[in-house]
Amino acid sequence: MDNITGLLLRTLFTYFFILILLRLMGKRELGKMSVFDVVISIMLAEMAVLSIENTDKPLMHFYLPMLLVCVLEIAMSFLSLKSKKVRDVVDGSADMIIENGEIREEAMRRNRLNMDDLMVHLRQKNVKNIADVEFALLEPTGQLSVFVKHDKSFLTKGDLGIRPPQPANPVTYKGLPIPLILDGKVRTEALRRIGQNELWLKREIRKYGIKDIKDVSFCSIDDQGIMYLDKKDSKKDTPQK
Repeated sequence: MDNITGLLLRTLFTYFFILILLRLMGKRELGKMSVFDVVISIMLAEMAVLSIENTDKPLMHFYLPMLLVCVLEIAMSFLSLKSKKVRDVVDGSADMIIENGEIREEAMRRNRLNMDDLMVHLRQKNVKNIADVEFALLEPTGQLSVFVKHDKSFLTKGDLGIRPPQPANPVTYKGLPIPLILDGKVRTEALRRIGQNELWLKREIRKYGIKDIKDVSFCSIDDQGIMYLDKKDSKKDTPQK
């Protein structure tokens, strides 16, 4: 009985101690936590568990390291406010994933983000067609900030992705835009869904000066037959010096 009472008291004390530490460290939404915040949270959680399980050791053996972690968090937060370099190291910086309508494959590789991940992020922002995106930034928290084009019907000079003003071909489906090419690979099940084949797809991309499907980073078509196509970074025209 004494062991159970001691365990309950240790749990109660640890709960209020963690609560005080979290209040001292400030408020931060779970979805907006940086990598540093996640590490701090994991360390505090692990030490809290150890303080409850190890009933043969005084609580101060665990509370002092937890207090040190709290002080470290407050100190790093203060330094982040004063120095952008420290802030970039601790919190990271935003990375441009889509710029002027162009998908930046290098940025996606750097952030270990694939096309499927990008499309999931866009759908979560209620963007059904990647062709409608002007800019997309991957924030340090892992969330994607999306800025859609003001006029999604026509190309602007800044659009580096390719989207024809007229439907490419009649399609036989209704719904969200369907990716036909992802990372240079044809999605045959998507072609079957719209009633077309790979030969038709090759003819369509040749209209934009692309001879090989492997040179395409992303290609999709909507239920109006309008195609969006983005070349791989290595195949995009570079300005002459």
